[in-house]
Amino acid sequence: MSSFRLPATYGSVAEFRDRLQEIEPSLDCTDLVESSASPLAASCEIDGHTLVNRWAVQPMEGWDGTEDGNPTEDTLRRWYRFGLSGAALVWGGEAYAVCPEGRANPNQLHQGSCDDPVAGLKLLMAELRRGQVEAGLAAEDSLVGLQLTHSGRWSCPTAAGPAPRTMFRHEFLDQKVGVDSDAAMFTDVELQALPALYAAAAEKAVAAGFDFVDIKCCHGYLLHECLAATTRPGPYGGSFENRTRLFREIVAAVREACPGLLIGVRLSVTDELDQGFGVQAGDKTADNLEEPFAFLSLLQEMGIRLVNQTLGSPYYCPHVQRPAAFAPSDGAPPTTDPLIAVAKHLLLARRCKQAFPEMLFVGTGYTYLQEYTAHVAEHEVGNQHVDFVGLGRMMLSYPDMPADHLAGKTFQRKKICRTFSDCTTGPRNGMRSGCYPLDPEYRQRPEAKQVRALRPAPPSRK
Repeated sequence: MSSFRLPATYGSVAEFRDRLQEIEPSLDCTDLVESSASPLAASCEIDGHTLVNRWAVQPMEGWDGTEDGNPTEDTLRRWYRFGLSGAALVWGGEAYAVCPEGRANPNQLHQGSCDDPVAGLKLLMAELRRGQVEAGLAAEDSLVGLQLTHSGRWSCPTAAGPAPRTMFRHEFLDQKVGVDSDAAMFTDVELQALPALYAAAAEKAVAAGFDFVDIKCCHGYLLHECLAATTRPGPYGGSFENRTRLFREIVAAVREACPGLLIGVRLSVTDELDQGFGVQAGDKTADNLEEPFAFLSLLQEMGIRLVNQTLGSPYYCPHVQRPAAFAPSDGAPPTTDPLIAVAKHLLLARRCKQAFPEMLFVGTGYTYLQEYTAHVAEHEVGNQHVDFVGLGRMMLSYPDMPADHLAGKTFQRKKICRTFSDCTTGPRNGMRSGCYPLDPEYRQRPEAKQVRALRPAPPSRK
């Protein structure tokens, strides 16, 4: 097992910078500048909207909704805390399944099982706005989206277990979800019915007051797997044109139903999987950006400028997709310094932005930087390597980190996410997702002791 230093053990920005540049000489970080002059305090124009800062809330895959798809008090509390962040971009704060059978877990929000799903979405927006008011952020200074998803291969809509729907057969992935025949594969007719579901969900988002929708194409879920369906026969597989057909049909349906609605895409730009999207043939760890750049060109042609850059999947390359020092209960500890995975995210975002300067990119992988999050973020945004800096797990433990940074306050070290992965361990063992070690609300719950007991052995570290 590899040993590595945790970010909190670096004694200075200079020492941390040395480690970054040991990994990749072009990486850097700033000594934080005066708050009002920070690159993260700069405004950004997005199709008629002016966002007043460059912080973003990453989408969460909620595990605390009701079975019929509505938010609970825990869900609403999370959205209120998203608002408290002061982040001007809330990128689809919730992964919202377009049909009940497309949920990744039984408690994911979705449309289709309750009488008035719009009412639930309005509650989310109301709590978000309440938090924004407390953070001093006006609604017109932010952009809020809803992430529309179908989990595809990773669907698990009931407690009975996985119910995968796949685009193609793949020995490794099939074993992961228990697929042993072609029966789990979507038919072309079933795929043709999906755009209408996305359009219906988009209409609900508009009715609830959302500014945009994210057509989710990442992390091994349906539309990401569709992009890799080179072995699938018929109109939705094989050629690049065919593999992007379902996405194009969904966008067309959303635009017909909701003219003028902004659309964004969260995209796993590269993968770490044989037959993965953006992977060099014969080497699953080597990137090949030819097709990802072709897809970004397609987005540009379609008038889609908002892209949230990520990579891989939590199901088969978790330490690359979501760099962490500690594994969840069903995972293995990292074998290399997670900063190497952070560097891959940073460098990938740079390549995308350099190739498509007119597009607006949200960067991923920043939570693991911990005390040095803003130092690296200021460098990346200030040098036009990325447009927004997204935080995911950090929003569970320290939602007001962006607000503190923008106000020039010292970070509250006791609230900084240390990537214990308890927010993953909890739901994977039938509990709600939250920050059990650092969020006072979750720390006092009986489940906190259970989660601690389920933690695997910690990694070796210097």
